[in-house]
Amino acid sequence: MENKTALDRLLAVITRPKVYIQTHNYPDQDALASAYGLQELLRFKGIEAVICYQGEIDKANTISMTEALGLQLYDVDDLQIQREDEIILVDGQKGNVNLEEQIGEEIACIDHHPMQDTDSYRFFDIRKVGACATLIAEYFFENEIPVSQKVATALVYGIKMDTANLMRQTTPEDVDMFCAMYKKADIEMIRLFESHSLILTDLDAYREALKDLKIYGKNIGVANVGADCSEAMMGTLSDFIMSLDVVQFSVVYSYRAGGLKLSVRSERAEADAGVIVRKALSGYPGGGGGHAGMAGGFVAGLGESQADEAEYIITERFIKLVTECLEQ
Repeated sequence: MENKTALDRLLAVITRPKVYIQTHNYPDQDALASAYGLQELLRFKGIEAVICYQGEIDKANTISMTEALGLQLYDVDDLQIQREDEIILVDGQKGNVNLEEQIGEEIACIDHHPMQDTDSYRFFDIRKVGACATLIAEYFFENEIPVSQKVATALVYGIKMDTANLMRQTTPEDVDMFCAMYKKADIEMIRLFESHSLILTDLDAYREALKDLKIYGKNIGVANVGADCSEAMMGTLSDFIMSLDVVQFSVVYSYRAGGLKLSVRSERAEADAGVIVRKALSGYPGGGGGHAGMAGGFVAGLGESQADEAEYIITERFIKLVTECLEQ
């Protein structure tokens, strides 16, 4: 018997003519590229798919990407998802603090983050690669499905951004799929995305980060970037702090109504960002996790004064945990 591909196994668990593809909250380029690619794969197989998420898309190059590619995206709050509806999770997993659980059934998951509980899925493809878009790109080639220039462009950009130009947590699969899709992509369009990476108000977030930035020891950069900073911008600022020659681990905080959001980065393998953020938030409502190089977290149920106190305690935990890892 011929071995079934991952896409074949996914198609076998879909029972309805229409499904929802849900990304993590505040989706980035990789999440949107992966969802778009999967939408086109399912369309090729005669299944309608709606891409949805919660939060906002407020990073300039992500907005430019969605507009140029004509992506149709919906906020889950604007959809009337029913209990019998089927949902495929992309670039996120059930139980993550950055993925809003819906009333429908999460039947499948395609992701590249550390594996969590998979018992509730009918199908899952969770692998350790640099970008979720890499997995979706493989589906096209494994099944000999033609890929349009727009889809190839999205997948190349998703891989490029989530692997920091193939320099962060990159696997041979990421390189192979980047090269294969690059031949079919619109590179001028990607240059357009790259040229619109900031909006004017982003400068306020940089100003807050520079004003509050503290370096602990010789390695750890910590900054509170002000209230209501978007998740995308927090990631950008965390990367920005990591670009300093004295920083090998960064933590960025932002208070929003109801809690404290964190973005974490590490360039040292022994200081695993995903593991450390989970330990640093232990005992607080919410949670955290992610990759060895980049992770995030959220502490729920805090007022602004409580968030200030929690930030101090959690920073002390980060300093202790990272120092212990780097001294081993």
